[in-house]
Amino acid sequence: MPTNFAVTRAMFHLPEGTIYLDGNSLGPLPRGAIEKVRACIEDEWGQMLITAWNRAGWMDKPRALGDRIGRLIGAEPGTVVLGDTLSIKVYQALASAVELRPERRVILSDTGNFPSDLYMADGLVRTLGDGYELRTVAPKDVEEAITTDLAVLMLTEVDYRTGRKHDMRRLIAKAHEAGALVVWDLAHSAGAIQVDLSGCNADFAVGCTYKYLNSGPGGPAFIYIAPRLAAQVRPALSGWLGHESPFAFDLDYRPGAGIERMRVGTPPILQMAALEASMDIWDQVDMADVRARSIELCEAFLSGVEAACPTLALASPRNPENRGSQVCFRHPDGYAIMQALIANGVIGDFRAPDILRFGFTPLYTSMEDVTGAVAILKRIMDESLWDRAEFQTRAKVT
Repeated sequence: MPTNFAVTRAMFHLPEGTIYLDGNSLGPLPRGAIEKVRACIEDEWGQMLITAWNRAGWMDKPRALGDRIGRLIGAEPGTVVLGDTLSIKVYQALASAVELRPERRVILSDTGNFPSDLYMADGLVRTLGDGYELRTVAPKDVEEAITTDLAVLMLTEVDYRTGRKHDMRRLIAKAHEAGALVVWDLAHSAGAIQVDLSGCNADFAVGCTYKYLNSGPGGPAFIYIAPRLAAQVRPALSGWLGHESPFAFDLDYRPGAGIERMRVGTPPILQMAALEASMDIWDQVDMADVRARSIELCEAFLSGVEAACPTLALASPRNPENRGSQVCFRHPDGYAIMQALIANGVIGDFRAPDILRFGFTPLYTSMEDVTGAVAILKRIMDESLWDRAEFQTRAKVT
């Protein structure tokens, strides 16, 4: 049965008079999250106190929610677990992958990768020393740069700035042919496009849940390890909940079975309650329907903006098969233009140095939103409404 996006839209709280095109940065509030979090606070934490770890199943939520996310990214059951932040999960996956290739010293990434991923890789390289190297190339040059000295290829599938999408299947095959492992960041993929980790023979993947998956600000990250590797992986961050028997309080670390070993610290239960409400919506959704609708929305916005605002230059790939669920334009005054849009009820965001970024999330974005956003953007550009002092001062978050 096709996904009914009118039904899913009604399941989100969207402020009246606002066109929200920034769910690729922070997803809106699922209406069910209010009750889920209230119940978790009052009925579980409030009434059960510490016994809720057992009685309310708190300890099992990272795996249970991991399986629900796993369906959206083509992961085998029991291969995804939640907890910590995305940067932590990047470090975990990368360190474990590097250790599986001890005879090699090179980590390859691209210059379009999210800076935090590169920072974590650089920190790992500095810690390891001994000739380890982080090598970066332009996104278009990644395939050519995969050589036989490579230990790990670390990529974000969808570029956070432009929406450019790497060919996961092709790059995994090329890396494996060269004897390397691959770590994928799915921050702009999970819930946005169809992902088939198992079918692509993926090794490691990580991602966050506060963007397309709507777990709220600071929501937990997830990590995936292919079943063929799970028993070999030694966690670099060997936290107590990754121990095979956490409550034995053994002074010697022994990794848990499979993906359980990638747990680190105490899971964020209130945030997971919010994520559960979002997954109640996602459980009703087919990712093929999401992708098809996403392309319709993006194409309509792209053609509308190009026709109405000729001074904006397309920054995203024109072919929808080569981009994620966002459309981006360049303008020297991009920040001020975005601030004017927000002031007029259209929320997107800005990415330095000059990119206006618009995310399209079919669960709650309609074609009427697209039409309305294009009309408002046209008025702002035609009347130079962005050229005002109040739109020039940059806030901490852009």
